[in-house]
Amino acid sequence: MKTKNKIQAVAAGFAMLLALTGCGGTTSTAPTDPKTADISEGVQPDEKAVSLLPASYKDKGELTVAMDLHYPPTTFLAEDNSTPIGLNPDIARLVAKKLGLKLKFENTVFDTIIPGIDGGRYDFTATTMSKTDERLKVLDMIDYFKAGNSVAVAAGNPLKLTNETLCGKNIAVTAGSTGQLKRLPALSEQTCTSKGQPAINAVTLPNVQEALTQLASKRVDGILYDTTSLAWAEKQQPKSFTILTPQVNVGSSDLTAIGLKKGSPLTPALQAATQSVLNSPEYKKSLSNWGLESGAITDAKLN
Repeated sequence: MKTKNKIQAVAAGFAMLLALTGCGGTTSTAPTDPKTADISEGVQPDEKAVSLLPASYKDKGELTVAMDLHYPPTTFLAEDNSTPIGLNPDIARLVAKKLGLKLKFENTVFDTIIPGIDGGRYDFTATTMSKTDERLKVLDMIDYFKAGNSVAVAAGNPLKLTNETLCGKNIAVTAGSTGQLKRLPALSEQTCTSKGQPAINAVTLPNVQEALTQLASKRVDGILYDTTSLAWAEKQQPKSFTILTPQVNVGSSDLTAIGLKKGSPLTPALQAATQSVLNSPEYKKSLSNWGLESGAITDAKLN
């Protein structure tokens, strides 16, 4: 009974800290907490970026950004359960302001974002999406942040696992993530199957809350997930799990990028606006607010 209660408490704690609720169509208003207030307040349009903006977007006056708002500290909801906060909403708000446009958020499941952009439902995404060859076939991607993946294991690491000893273990990944598609397969090949060891068994789950719940109940041996989010969760719920070092950066770039439809007429303007954001004090302020200073970059490269 004590074990069951402990699992329920951990799961409830994760549910609270990860704010895994909400619906689409949220607005870009922000709470009054200085840390999570609208960081774009008072930011002026960038003339160069605005000059590159297609007339259709100027006429509409608004951009729609798609995000999966379940991943603190980069992308999640405030306590009001409707206001997007974190690094990625900050970046999206700043980009929109640099273009002199309003911003509409659409909260959607991560692996539906690319089809939604391709189908014209969203103008762009800023949701800690890494670049892959497959994504670059359908998206223009503009660098804005440097991240990476790490493996989280049970608190205290009772199995004494390392990144090199996960062969045959059940490791959770989230559906559609770079961890599922690239990094875990590459790690399995590099450390296991190429050496005659059993492959790492990927357990694909819909979100990180479910993964952390299964880790607490010992249904999986570990989780491969964004280092920034795992570090944030560990601070909110100390001693609930252990993060292995170093990061797992095989199989994919550690740079994350804004994504929009391949060949979009919006791309030149969005790249110029993103570069203006990277040059701004607000970019550094947002990184500092969310404890992500090490992820700063200076070049909004178009891939």
